[in-house]
Amino acid sequence: MEHFENDEQFQGLRVNKGTGEQPTVNPYLDNFKKFKRKTYTVSEYVEGILKGNISILGQAVTLIESAKTDHQSIAQEVIEKCLPYTGNSVRVGITGVPGAGKSTSIDAFGMHILKENEASKVAVLAIDPSSELTKGSILGDKTRMERLSIEKRAFIRPSPSAGSLGGVARKTRETIILCEAAGFDRIIVETVGVGQSETAVHSMVDFFLLIQLAGTGDELQGIKRGIMEMADGIVINKADGNNIEKARLAQSHFQNALHLFPLPDSGWEPKVLTYSGYYEIGIDEVWNMIDDYINFVKKSGYFEHRRNSQSRFWMYETINERLKSNFYNDPEVQKELKFCENQVLNSHMSSFVAANKVLDIYLKRS
Repeated sequence: MEHFENDEQFQGLRVNKGTGEQPTVNPYLDNFKKFKRKTYTVSEYVEGILKGNISILGQAVTLIESAKTDHQSIAQEVIEKCLPYTGNSVRVGITGVPGAGKSTSIDAFGMHILKENEASKVAVLAIDPSSELTKGSILGDKTRMERLSIEKRAFIRPSPSAGSLGGVARKTRETIILCEAAGFDRIIVETVGVGQSETAVHSMVDFFLLIQLAGTGDELQGIKRGIMEMADGIVINKADGNNIEKARLAQSHFQNALHLFPLPDSGWEPKVLTYSGYYEIGIDEVWNMIDDYINFVKKSGYFEHRRNSQSRFWMYETINERLKSNFYNDPEVQKELKFCENQVLNSHMSSFVAANKVLDIYLKRS
């Protein structure tokens, strides 16, 4: 567009030519698409993982989490080849209600480990809850682990639950194998903290730590038989400032509650400690408790027994998951399910008869 104001008769006045209409799509997008992430062979994945290459480790974990069949087949090959180099880590599961300070505590625990031993490497696998409506996850645990997230000897990997804690737990267990092969000798698994993921995480770790809060008016709610029996140790967080006395009172309540339960199979008597993850007060005592437990169960032989029991558990879990997937993806079963569902909803057939009818069709074809 030409501007008449630029004519010679208008001295001292000049209007620059404006820009034309801009494209709605970024013109540099085509160039960006050319820089695709490199794909690796199984051997390259294994070699990179064994060398401790974080980038390749992260891509291998992405393969494990992928639902694509070809990705899964590559991932399983990588896992099989990494198995001989695993089993040399201490696996710690951490659970607690939302807001208990799990991520802050993990940041403090991880930095403590790296400071105490210059040869140690820490991997944090966090299961992040997904929205039931959008199926999306924030995956923001790294933002609450400010120091650990920038450490070269640390690997933090959040994974969305996507409404299927069983599936995520299986993938987390496989990720543990890859992390061990990459040289990570301390692996921390953080649960969703909503009550459903604890059992799954307990079945893949050596030490299960329960983080509780004091002064919330919910001490009795926290003393639940299921989660208390699973815990190898209980810690009361935020024991600082005016909350110290409340934390000590909660410690006494939990310690008394533990006396009501039978001694665990490990023979270890769970302890209750107080600490502050934010101010890093009592971190040494918490990690010393974990080390004492590991030494205790290794000496008694329970450490190996627990690992073997967990391997057996996940073998059967994988079988159950595969059978369930095969059943619901069967075309004949899908067709019969719709028919039987309508029959049940219209009160023409009972739920049990409908279930048996669908199962009979599947079993006769198997």
